[in-house]
Amino acid sequence: MGGLVSPATLLGAAVLVLSAAGAVTAAPTTSPALASGGVRASVLPGTIGTGAASRTTLDRREQAVSRDSQRDARAHAADHRLQAVTEQQAKERNAALAQLAASAHKQAGVIARDSWHLPVTPGVYHLTSRFGDCSSLWSQCHTGLDFAAPEGTPIHAVANGTVTDAGYAGSYGNRTETTLADGSVLWYAHQSEIGVKVGQRVVAGQVIGLVGSTGNTTGPHVHLEVRPGGGDPVDPFAALVAHGLKP
Repeated sequence: MGGLVSPATLLGAAVLVLSAAGAVTAAPTTSPALASGGVRASVLPGTIGTGAASRTTLDRREQAVSRDSQRDARAHAADHRLQAVTEQQAKERNAALAQLAASAHKQAGVIARDSWHLPVTPGVYHLTSRFGDCSSLWSQCHTGLDFAAPEGTPIHAVANGTVTDAGYAGSYGNRTETTLADGSVLWYAHQSEIGVKVGQRVVAGQVIGLVGSTGNTTGPHVHLEVRPGGGDPVDPFAALVAHGLKP
């Protein structure tokens, strides 16, 4: 009897075996971290390789960003070149306009210097005898244009020139003669007073004397004659109109 195992002993051994088996089966489901109150660190099914895919996606995004940056850089460079070209063209255009303005200003000065002026201020005079009029008042037909105005009214030089004669001239009374650059000669007759001297340079609009009635006259006026090249007289009215004036 001493060699047999009692039923109680067998039952205790079976409980120990079952307890050990349960411990082995439960061990994989609980990590030491969980046992100590930590977070479970097991890997979920289907997540193997996710890190590589994320890296590939990131690389593609970086490449896209790089391409966008290069495109933006090229666009910026193109805009910069266009702006530079536009600014250069603007500078050249402004320089050309400035040169044109300077040339126009210079030409305007030349035109102004060569422009003609009425011998008496408009509104002060009225025309009486005209070129070609014929009567007993003259020994021959009238050779000038008469601007009648009150005695002492200023007489202006019609054009730029040099005084080549100034003094009493018979039936013309006190007369001033100026010679222009092209050789034309202008006469201003019947002055009450001569205000210039021979050899003096005069410019258009300058006062050269005063209206009077010296010589052969019927009243105060200035008798204007125009003699191209110093030759025979022509109609002063037409000459003034040709120079942009309206007598």
